[in-house]
Amino acid sequence: MCQPTENSLIPSNPINHSTADDTGIQDSHFNTLLMATSTASTSPPSSTIPWQALDLVANYLDPENLAIASCVSKSWCSAMSSDHLWEDPCTTQFPSLSHLRFTVAPSLSFHRLFSLGLTSAKRRHKPPSKPRISLQNLLFIITVNNSKSPPVTLIKPGTALPLDPKALFRFDFDVRDHEKWLQFEVLEDTKVTWNVVLRGFEGVFTMMDCKCKGSFVSGTDGWFSTELPAPGCCCASSCGGTSGMVADMRLVTREEGRKKVVEKVCVGVLSIVSWRYVGVDDGLRYLQHFLEPCDV
Repeated sequence: MCQPTENSLIPSNPINHSTADDTGIQDSHFNTLLMATSTASTSPPSSTIPWQALDLVANYLDPENLAIASCVSKSWCSAMSSDHLWEDPCTTQFPSLSHLRFTVAPSLSFHRLFSLGLTSAKRRHKPPSKPRISLQNLLFIITVNNSKSPPVTLIKPGTALPLDPKALFRFDFDVRDHEKWLQFEVLEDTKVTWNVVLRGFEGVFTMMDCKCKGSFVSGTDGWFSTELPAPGCCCASSCGGTSGMVADMRLVTREEGRKKVVEKVCVGVLSIVSWRYVGVDDGLRYLQHFLEPCDV
């Protein structure tokens, strides 16, 4: 392979003062870089590039390319890790970390702070893993009872769950065609139980077991809610924490002669923070802690 001669490194159309004025190439760092490169090309072969040249080149690199360049050699790593090169990227992208610089002795370098900030940001924005269980693995069993009417039970396998258009963990069950539900009279002491069972009864979790919130006055529905416990494998449970979610149930009623009967049962899981129904995947990730508990 032919080796380039010294003359081959010289531009065929050198930049003169008038050309430089037209193109705006008057930056002192750029001119110094050209001088350093020229000096290096006419000097005897050396195993290392002058640190001044590396430093000048580094000023034109973004954080990603600085990191790549630092992997070339020890001398490049030292040059590319200089604090003045990383101060601007660090304070620009992670300003909240700048005050951590002097919290330890010796003080943290901007290079180290940038690395910490980048790792934290990646973890923060990493999407959660897909749940190990699916709706098809579950069985919803809802029981309603009171002091006057015999209890009635609704059993819905996951394959028959009516999916919400927005993929929310919220399900509505029409019970108008169920004879037993038509015979059930809704009273003030009505109590509901909602259990979620894993395939083949390999696990069960009680989402709700409570009485009505409020009263069944004419023209209103019955509301039931229970704050869900923190997953057993999380440290929040040992500290008295909660899951930040609420199991919710609504009995939509109608007048049937002189009594009030249920025509629809609506269940779901709400976030305490936004008071909106959580997504199906969020609900399944929560349930798998209890239905398929991980080792502690």
